[in-house]
Amino acid sequence: MANRKYLERTLTPDILRISGNDKILLVNGPRQVGKTTILKHAKTPERKYVTLDNKADLAFAKADPKGFLETYSPPVIIDEIQYAQELFPYIKMLADASNRRGRVWMTGSQQYDMMEKITESLAGRVIIIDMLGLSIYERKGLGLSQKPFLPSATPPSKLKRRNIPDTFKIIWQGSYPDVIYRDEKSRKDFYDSYIRTYLERDVKQLINVGDEVAFLTFLKVAAARTGQELNVADIAKDVGISQPTAKKWLSVLQASGIIYFLQPYFKNITKRLIKSPKMYFLDTGIAAYLAGWTTPEALECGISSGAFFETFAIGEIIKSYWHNGEKPNLYFFRDEKGHEIDLLIYENGKYYPIEIKKHATPDRNDISAFKIFAKLEKLGYGCEICLTSELQPLSPDAMAISVWDI
Repeated sequence: MANRKYLERTLTPDILRISGNDKILLVNGPRQVGKTTILKHAKTPERKYVTLDNKADLAFAKADPKGFLETYSPPVIIDEIQYAQELFPYIKMLADASNRRGRVWMTGSQQYDMMEKITESLAGRVIIIDMLGLSIYERKGLGLSQKPFLPSATPPSKLKRRNIPDTFKIIWQGSYPDVIYRDEKSRKDFYDSYIRTYLERDVKQLINVGDEVAFLTFLKVAAARTGQELNVADIAKDVGISQPTAKKWLSVLQASGIIYFLQPYFKNITKRLIKSPKMYFLDTGIAAYLAGWTTPEALECGISSGAFFETFAIGEIIKSYWHNGEKPNLYFFRDEKGHEIDLLIYENGKYYPIEIKKHATPDRNDISAFKIFAKLEKLGYGCEICLTSELQPLSPDAMAISVWDI
């Protein structure tokens, strides 16, 4: 296994900025994306650290939250805060008792009940930032230079473009910090352990699954559908569960940061809420593992290669925003005639259209839906993200770029 080094994360400046201005910080995200590591790297020596993955400390926090916070007094990092939500009222009292900034740093694995309680208990006192696995900038040590992606005639990328096999190796490998140094066999060991831990800890805390075998089948069925429009009925049928159960289990994947729902554009915002979103796994490595793609070569040549490439590009764009502490307005477009735009970024009154194609030979016909959408809304500059080896203008207002130009 290759030597490991700390890779600077894009979020580091935001963590320090927020800590200087606000009393409580929560870094939120799935397991194993590096939440604890980034806080330990950013902390000063006087800041204590405690993890609620430790059973003794968890029992202490739940039985005597006041005494726990006296023992682990600020400044402090409390890891995996979702396991002891009894601490929230006492953290609120700590925040209200002093004007000092950055008193409590916390990490949490995205869970609906935790987020609901923390926003209720610590309203106006906590800043929440979301974190995912390593972006393509971060894995190359360029995390501090990454900005939120927006199509332009002059893409700001500082990354070396990769060929198709190398790109799919990274897609197949995934973005968890611990997995990028692993060979193929130990990669499988990582994901075997990850899924087992996910089932035993996070899922059981959120719901009573009952049938773990059925839930694992559900994970595999969902992973095979990454990049597709959500069809709950089909998923339920393939797994052999009811549609209400499928919806509940999908909400678990969303709450724990495994999947992301990209909502469709509609002129009427109320319609947007009742139409089917597209579902994306936020890490292509775990999706490839669950879907049974055992090598990057098989994934590249497989029937799902286009969907995985799209999932990868969407995920990298999301990271470019979340890891800069921003929440983008993202949609996709599809009309009744089948015209489609894979991604729309809404910013400052304009929609920036993005088409995503696996091929290396872009064509202006790939962006034909841009003109159709321009009749509905004001467009910003557009792009096609693909595997081209060089920038290629497709129109006066759109360019083909590599996924490595994001």
